[in-house]
Amino acid sequence: MLNLKNVVYHPAAAPHAILRQVNLEIVPRQMGLIVGTSGSGKSTLLEIIAGLVSPTSGQLLWQAQELKAGKLQQIAGIVFQFPERHFCGGTVLEELRLGHPELTTDRIHEALLEVGLPDLPLSTPPQVLSGGQQRRLALAVQLIRQPRLLLLDEPTAGLDWSMRRQLIALIAKLKQHWSLLVVTHDPAELVEIADRCWTLSYGSLHPIDPENLGNLPTLSPLPEAL
Repeated sequence: MLNLKNVVYHPAAAPHAILRQVNLEIVPRQMGLIVGTSGSGKSTLLEIIAGLVSPTSGQLLWQAQELKAGKLQQIAGIVFQFPERHFCGGTVLEELRLGHPELTTDRIHEALLEVGLPDLPLSTPPQVLSGGQQRRLALAVQLIRQPRLLLLDEPTAGLDWSMRRQLIALIAKLKQHWSLLVVTHDPAELVEIADRCWTLSYGSLHPIDPENLGNLPTLSPLPEAL
């Protein structure tokens, strides 16, 4: 279980804090969903949980033990929005083995099976895959690392209806074995599989009943002053 306690992120160059006293609990084998408009701090929050950015103040606790960036990077795996833009390998095999040259073929096939790509040739260049296949490959890259927590930034962005439904079904399957935290500006479909929900607005996080997400007013971007 991961707990965030009074997490604040206020870069020196910013006139106001990007995250303000954020408190969050992520439970094993459940999916948390955070909804907020562009600029609300969603991606920054994921980067802090993933250990890529250090908070200005506050604590991140794993099973009551406070963790710093290095340990968080071992526990959490993050899939960025449009992860296909970050592929570096020339083939699927190279992409999966980046940073893990010791990986066996069996382990690689196991990861691809877990994300629904059991028959994908390992010699395939990632750039020629469909959008849905690329998102699945990005998930496999993280699952190879065996993180305890999966962080997904706008996982359905840019996908057509069919690919979105397939990806949502995959996320629902993954939460049977993993803890997931998903951030999005459009909760319409993801709320179906969410166990807990929050809204993030002007850097402040608030819990909300999943059934009430559909009643939220249209979220507006942050004003220039923020």
